[in-house]
Amino acid sequence: MTITIKSPLSGWITQLPELPDPVFAERMLGDGIAIDPVEGRLVAPADGVVTIIHPAKHAVTIDADGGAVLLLHIGLETVALAGEGFTTHVAPGQRVAVGDLLVTFDLDAIARRARTLVTPLVVTNGDAFEIASFSPAGPVKAGEPLLILRALQKAEQTDTPESITAMREIRLPLAHGLHARPAARLAALAAQFDAQVELVADGRSASARSPVAMLALALSHGASLRLQGSGPQADEAIAALAELIESGMGELLPIQAAPPAPPLPPMAPLPSRLQGVGAVPGLAIGPAFVLRDTDIEIAENAADPGAERNALAAARAAIRADLTANAGGDGPQAAIAAAHLAFLDDPAVEAAAHRAIGVGKSAGFAWRTAIASFAEPLRQSSDRRFAERLDDLRDIERRVLAVLAGTVAAPALPPPGAILIADELFPSQLMAFAEAGLAGIATGQGGATSHVAIIAAGLDLPMITALGTRVLGIEDGADLILDGDAGVLLVAPDAAILAQARARRASRAANRQAAQARAHEDCRTADGVRIEVAANLGSVEEARRAVALGAEGCGLLRTEFLFLDRSSPPDEAEQHAAYQGIADALGDRPLIVRTLDIGADKPAPWLPMAAEENPALGLRGIRLQLARPELLETQLRALLRVRGTGPLRIMLPMVADRFEVVDTRLLFDRLARELGVEAPELGIMVETPAAALMAAELAVDASFFSIGSNDLSQYALARDRTNPAVAAGLDGLHPAVLRLIAETVKGARTQGRWVGLCGGLAAVPDAVPVLLGLGIAELSVSPTAIAETKALVRTLDLAACRDLATRALASPDAAAVRALVQASLEKAA
Repeated sequence: MTITIKSPLSGWITQLPELPDPVFAERMLGDGIAIDPVEGRLVAPADGVVTIIHPAKHAVTIDADGGAVLLLHIGLETVALAGEGFTTHVAPGQRVAVGDLLVTFDLDAIARRARTLVTPLVVTNGDAFEIASFSPAGPVKAGEPLLILRALQKAEQTDTPESITAMREIRLPLAHGLHARPAARLAALAAQFDAQVELVADGRSASARSPVAMLALALSHGASLRLQGSGPQADEAIAALAELIESGMGELLPIQAAPPAPPLPPMAPLPSRLQGVGAVPGLAIGPAFVLRDTDIEIAENAADPGAERNALAAARAAIRADLTANAGGDGPQAAIAAAHLAFLDDPAVEAAAHRAIGVGKSAGFAWRTAIASFAEPLRQSSDRRFAERLDDLRDIERRVLAVLAGTVAAPALPPPGAILIADELFPSQLMAFAEAGLAGIATGQGGATSHVAIIAAGLDLPMITALGTRVLGIEDGADLILDGDAGVLLVAPDAAILAQARARRASRAANRQAAQARAHEDCRTADGVRIEVAANLGSVEEARRAVALGAEGCGLLRTEFLFLDRSSPPDEAEQHAAYQGIADALGDRPLIVRTLDIGADKPAPWLPMAAEENPALGLRGIRLQLARPELLETQLRALLRVRGTGPLRIMLPMVADRFEVVDTRLLFDRLARELGVEAPELGIMVETPAAALMAAELAVDASFFSIGSNDLSQYALARDRTNPAVAAGLDGLHPAVLRLIAETVKGARTQGRWVGLCGGLAAVPDAVPVLLGLGIAELSVSPTAIAETKALVRTLDLAACRDLATRALASPDAAAVRALVQASLEKAA
C-alpha cells in the first residue's frame, strides 16, 4: 500500500539533513522533508484526523488515512514564541481533507524572531512506513505531490507487557514544556535501554520511545509527571531519562515552589434557595432523589492485546445495538441517539484506543484515554455549547466502560413525583428514568442547550442546570420546589411556601386544562384584534405535536437540527425532504424558516473554524452564510422546491447591516428564476441592537421582522445567556430591551411590515401584554405553551396594553415593569 502526501505549504523543498537542528537533521523524530515557505498558510497534506496541536500553535500532528502519522513543525525554535503570530483553524479530533487550512502565521513577524522558517514534515511512525520517493529540490505549491509512503509489514507483537518495576515522580523544568526537540531526545535515549518506560501525567500516559505520544501529553513548564517502567533495564532507563529531563536540555527554568494552600473555610450550610439556569420551563414540587454516580474501576494494563480488542469490539457492539434501536424516527431523542452512534463509531477514537491496546493497555483504559484525548479541546473551550458536547462523549465513554466492567444493571428508580438531583446527568441515564414519573430535574453542571435538556423538554420535565456542586448537599427525600421559569430551586421550604407553590401549581394545571380546550380556536384579544400564536420547531415530530396542541403555524423553524452532530452537511435532497415533511405536517398553516444559524457558538464537526475569543460576536448566522455561499445556496434551493398549501416565509439570522439582506435577496431571486418558481417572502431576525435601531432602513428590503428576544436581550444587556454567573440578570423586560422592540416596530411600519417575536419572551405571561402593546402581531412559542399563551391573549384589551407599554418604556428597570404588569392584570381580573 502506498500513500501520496501533498505539500502543506507553498515554498522551496529542502532535505532534512540540511536543517540547522540535529533533532530533524538526524531524523530523531522520523524521516521526512522540509519546505521553506513563501506564504503563511499551512494546509493538510493528507486526509485524516488532527490529533495534536501544540499549545504554542506551531506544530500539528495528523493521523493520515492509511495509518501514517505526520508531524508538521512550522519553523525551528518557534515554540519560544508561545503562539504569537500563529492562528489555528482546526482542533484536535477534527477530521480534515487535503488542502484544508490548519494554521495561518505571520511570515514576516515570525521570521524576525525564529531561527528559521523552514518547516519539516516528518513521518513519525517509521516502523510502519518508509518513504518510497521524494519530490526533487525546487519550488512547490501547496497541494502538489511531495512524498510517496510505502507501508511496511510489521511483525505481530507477542511480547507480554511486564509489571511495573521502577517509578519516579518529577516536575518538568523545561521553559517551553515538552515540545518536539526534547521529546525526540528523550525517545532516542529511551531506545538505548532494554525497558518499556512511560510518562504518566493527569491520568494519561505515553511511551518514552514515542515523541508524538509524548507531545500529545501537552506538558507545560512545571507539570508534574511520573516515569514508570518495566524490563531488565527499567531502573537504569528511568534514572537516565529523569537526569536528562532535570538537566533542562538547554531550556532550564527553575520551578517556583507553590505557596502553601490557604486553609479551607468551614463548610457553609446549604442555602435554602439555589439559583441556576432554567433549561425547561415549568413548576415541580416533590422529594429529592439524589443520583450519586460512582466511577467505574478499570485496570490499566492487560496481557493479551487480541483479547482486549475483542472485548472492546463486543462492548461497542452492545451499545451500538441499543443506540440503533433508539435512532429510528425523527424526534430529538432519535437525533441524539444518531449523534451518539457517530461518536461511538468514530474511526479516530477507535484508532486511538487500538494504539493504546497495542502498547499493553486494557480495553477500558484505552477507551477512556481515547475519549479523553478528544474531549480535552471541548473542555478547554470558552464556549459553553462546545463544553456541553462533553456530556455526549462522556456518556459514550461511561456506557462502554460499564459493559467492559460488567456493571451494567437496571438503575434504582426514583419514586413517582420525585425531583432528580445530580451533579451531571447523561442522556442515557435520563432515558433510563423516562418512565419513572419524575416531576423535574436539577443538575449542578450542564447547560440549557445540552442534549439532556433537549430530552427533558421532550418529556415535559421542568429542569434547572448550572446549580453548582452544592446540589449534592441536598439530602434524599428533602422537599423541593423547582421553578424552571426562573431557574430557582428551593430546598426544604416551610409549610406556608409549600402550600403557596401547590396552590400555584394547581391553578396552573386548571388554567392549562381550560386553555387546551380552546387551543384550536383562532386567537383574538378581548377587543377582537387578531394575534397569531405559532410554534418554534426543530423537527417533523415537533410540527405534528404543535398542530395537535393548537399551533397556528410555525413562527421559527430552527434548521440547525439538520446540520449538527454529523460529519458532513446535508445535501439539497436531504434538506428538501425535511422541509417538505414539516410543511406537509403544518398543512395550510404558515411556515417561517430561519436559514442556518450556525457558527462559532454552535459547533459542527464538518465546519472547521478558528477558535474565537467571543463566539457570540463572531462568524455566525448570515455572516457565515455569506462567507460560505455554497451553504446558503444549497439551503435556499432546497427551500424554494418546497410545495405546500400554506405560505412559506424565509428569514435570515443575525442581520446587522442592509447589505446582508440585499446580497441574500439577489441570490434568492436568481435561484427562484432558475427554478422557475415565485420567491417567497424574505424577512429577517432582529437579534442585534443594530438591526432594531436600523429597522426603517432594513424594512426597505425585508418583507417582515421576527424578534429573537434571547439574543437581543443578551447583546443589549451585555450578559451571556449561557453563563450562569450572569444569566440570572438577563431579563427581556428590561426597559432597554423593550425600547429596542419599540424601535423595531416603529421602523417596520414605515414600509408596512409586520413584526413577530419568536424568543423566550413570547411565552412569559408578564411580557405578553407589553409586547402586544408595543405592536407585536405574532407570538411564536414552544408547542407546550401555545394553549396558555392563547388563553392569556384572549383576556387582554389592546388599548389597555398600549397604555401599559408606554408606561413600561419609561420604567427604571425590569422589576418595575413586572410590577406594572401585575397591577394591570389584577385590576383587569
